Amino acid sequence: MKIATKFLGEVEISEQDILTFEQGLLGLEDEKKFVILPIDADLPLAILQSVEHTEIGFVVAYPFAFKKDYSFDISEDDRDQLQIEKEEDVLTYSIVTMKETFQESTINLLAPIIVNMDKKCGKQIVLQDNKSYPLRYPMQTLEGSAK
Repeated sequence: MKIATKFLGEVEISEQDILTFEQGLLGLEDEKKFVILPIDADLPLAILQSVEHTEIGFVVAYPFAFKKDYSFDISEDDRDQLQIEKEEDVLTYSIVTMKETFQESTINLLAPIIVNMDKKCGKQIVLQDNKSYPLRYPMQTLEGSAK
């Protein structure tokens, strides 16, 4: 099936690519169906795109590429909701706020998006540690990359 996207124009997706967010995203509780679209194989970035609404799409990043010591526990309730059986089925993304330059862009480490790729479901959670994991963490260059 084809969907119109906010950033990539019209793209072809298959039914098995669709992720269900039972509770939507923060502030978008009615948006339940999303797809993750890669931007560039060499970058830890992707697009989280609503399947139903073209204008709802976010640049997301693999947060561990920008903050190596990023870690958190997933509550038992969240584990149950996401039907997590194996850690390797889970991917974590963070929403990026794009600025004029990549160096000025920020990543939201406070409210990661957890996706169970095996069960095709996801949830955005809010962490309690807003000192270590701010809402607007500067992306700058990738940790471990050449400056």
